[in-house]
Amino acid sequence: MAINRKTKSRVEVAFIYLFFIIMFILIGYPLIWTVMMSINPGTNMLVTQLIPESPTLEHYKWLFTSPNSDYLIWYRNSLGVAIANSLGSVVITSLIAYAFSRYKFIGRKYGLYMFLLLQMFPALMGMVALYILLTTIGLADSLIGLTIIYLGGQIPFNAWLVKGYFDTIPRELDEAAKIDGAGHLRIFTTIMLPLAKPILAVVALFNFMAPFMDFLLPRIVLTSPEKYTLALGLYNFINDQFSTNFTRFSAGAILIAVPIALVFLLLQRYLIGGLTAGATKG
Repeated sequence: MAINRKTKSRVEVAFIYLFFIIMFILIGYPLIWTVMMSINPGTNMLVTQLIPESPTLEHYKWLFTSPNSDYLIWYRNSLGVAIANSLGSVVITSLIAYAFSRYKFIGRKYGLYMFLLLQMFPALMGMVALYILLTTIGLADSLIGLTIIYLGGQIPFNAWLVKGYFDTIPRELDEAAKIDGAGHLRIFTTIMLPLAKPILAVVALFNFMAPFMDFLLPRIVLTSPEKYTLALGLYNFINDQFSTNFTRFSAGAILIAVPIALVFLLLQRYLIGGLTAGATKG
């Protein structure tokens, strides 16, 4: 029996390691290829090598120094939209989730059902309507309009997510604060928000990443090159036979990970701190 258990344990560990190796290959190989392509000379993907014989940083230099490159403009646009989307989503989502979690009002139940219903439909279904709406209010081809669409589109999923986390916070904390004379706003800012740091950090990170990764919505909303986001701008490097700058595209794509990684490291500290505080106070 002991031998069988030991053999079974080894087989399970072997399968776990095999799974991690396969996942590393699936995820790591494209990433390594992209990095190596970004330091290959030339512009054609077909002549690049996994390990370049003469690596160069000319593509990174071109992105930041060439007068024909709008990369810095696209980077600034993406950062602006990402920061506004992240902060705005945290504020709006936390207020909506708090209302649905702690208040009783007419339409509360059907409002939650509506959030679930809206998540069932892909965003592509509403693209035409969103463009017509932005055109009507004069925000088409505008980063402000793009940010508004991002903020509104993330509400159903984020509100449902944060509402579920708020439900796990004991209501006795609210009642104790009310006995001490705290109002709803005081309870929200001093009790709910500090205990909800983990889930709010997740919301902030996901909504910060969205403008860097999304291509379809900016493609529909934005038409002026100086207002492009990174995903849309980099697409122009490889979109036709006259713009096959795959090495420059790879260099620009690699640099997208820099702000996302920095925000992840920043929020990770708050995430761990929020978990510890919640465990102690809860």
